[in-house]
This record gives sequence, structure tokens and C-alpha cells, in this order.
Amino acid sequence: MEIQLKSIMKTFQKSINKIVKITNNIEVNYPELYAILDETPMTIPSEIHPHMNIAILEDYLDSLKQILDHYIKNHPTT
Repeated sequence: MEIQLKSIMKTFQKSINKIVKITNNIEVNYPELYAILDETPMTIPSEIHPHMNIAILEDYLDSLKQILDHYIKNHPTT
């Protein structure tokens, strides 16, 4: 049981690290996109005490990737 919990926590931490990495990338390289992230509904629940799990984090990460990919495709650099 303890080994399983450690594995889950490690996976959870990896997901959070990926989210932080892509969010930092957006903040530094696409500040105009970062400014609207607060206004964009995301997949993370907005409840006061949401039930958080790896699937929710991965969905959120996927949504960030999709937003960034869409932005890059529609706002080519000159």
C-alpha cells in the first residue's frame, strides 16, 4: 500500500511539474496568451475543495497544450 501511494504521488508530482513548465513557457514566450488564461474556462474544478486526481491534472495539461498549439498555429511569428 505504501509503495502504491508513493507511486501515485510521484505521478501526481510529474503532472504538476508538466503543468508548471507549460504555464511558465506560456508566461515567458506568449504573454498575450498568458493574460487570457485566467479568463479561459479550464478543466480544473472551481469548487472550494475540489477532488483532485491524476486524470483531472492530465486533462488540464492537455487543455493547456491544445490552447498553446492553437495559439501558435493561428499567430505565426514574423
